[in-house]
Amino acid sequence: MSKRKYSTIEAAERLMSSMEKAIDNMIKEVAKPVDPDATGSARKAELQSVKQTAIDCKELLVERQRLEQMVKDLSEKGSIEEQKDYSGGFAERFSK
Repeated sequence: MSKRKYSTIEAAERLMSSMEKAIDNMIKEVAKPVDPDATGSARKAELQSVKQTAIDCKELLVERQRLEQMVKDLSEKGSIEEQKDYSGGFAERFSK
């Protein structure tokens, strides 16, 4: 029985795929209409939940973009620079 060598790139790509599914699910949740019969604190809680899901989704998009950059660096250079800043991508610039 041979042991398979762990691949950081492969693991990161699997994580990115899972993140895509999570992002899609979050987007679907945000797109759902708020219950028109809800009033007062129930409506406020539902709207707050939608807002929090949208914020979480945005953060997940930013993290996925950073992970994508890390995979690119690993593929091109074979390593990750220790002081590399992954924050300047498309999702980060338009997330605020």
